Order: sequence, then C-alpha cells, then structure tokens
Amino acid sequence: MSESSSITFRLNGRTRTFNVPPGRRLLDLIREEAGMTGTKEGCGAGECGACTVLLDGRPVPSCLIFAVSCDGQEITTIEGLATGAVLHPIQEAMIHTGGVQCGFCTPGVVMTSVALLEHSVTDPDERKRRLAGNLCRCTGYVKIFDAIEKAEQSSGEDHV
Repeated sequence: MSESSSITFRLNGRTRTFNVPPGRRLLDLIREEAGMTGTKEGCGAGECGACTVLLDGRPVPSCLIFAVSCDGQEITTIEGLATGAVLHPIQEAMIHTGGVQCGFCTPGVVMTSVALLEHSVTDPDERKRRLAGNLCRCTGYVKIFDAIEKAEQSSGEDHV
C-alpha cells in the first residue's frame, strides 16, 4: 500500500497542509478535509462543471484533479470570493439578475465567470464557449450571461 504525501498549497488565501493518499481527488480534499462544501460533485467525470474551482487562476473541474498535483499552487473555491460580508461582484450580479435558481451549478458557474472577468473575456461568443462546460438545467443561461455583464460594469472592480 502506498503512503500518503504531504502537500501544501494556498486555499482561499490561506496556506494549508494536508496528508494525501494516492488517488485522492482535489474535490474530495476540498469538501471533506478542508470543509469547503460549496464546491459540488455533479457527474464526477468533468462534464458538468459543478465542481469547478480556480487552480492558479484557471477554472478546472476538481473531480478530475489529483490533490497531490496541487502542491505549491493557489486554489480558490466559492468560499474564497467574498470579503467578509461583501460578496464578489459576480455573486451580487447572479443574485440581482436571477442567475441563481436551484443553486447546484452556481458555485461552478461563478468560478468560471470569475476567470472570464479576470481575463477580460468580453466577446459574447467566447464567453458562451468557455461556460459550455458548466451545465445548468434551470436558467437557460441568459440570466447567467446578464450577471457576467452586470458584474463587469459594477463598481466593485477591486474584486476582479
């Protein structure tokens, strides 16, 4: 039997160290050991986007990432976006535009949207392409795209 590896990475701005057995998925580590349950497991196969987190600023499906590969990296989950009681502009915009319905896909959609905003992706077709990996059965996506535009125009640019 293989032994656990000690890994250290920044999770939502805090340095964290974990002992990780071989094959442990980042999703499981985040939810079960770090207690960040906002990241959801949908399909477990990287198809739905519910488990999307930012890994060094890139949106990735955490169900497909081995935790040991994250040693020394920066991971941001939905819990890491708000500053105290102040929500990230995309979180505020999702609420105001009705982009949140059942809420299951919301953390993954928000994390991908944050990356779109941080990388100044403004072309509507490119936004659609990049959000294609985040499946939503409730909104039809129009309100989600409205939220991205609203967040882009918000005065909270210091978060983005």
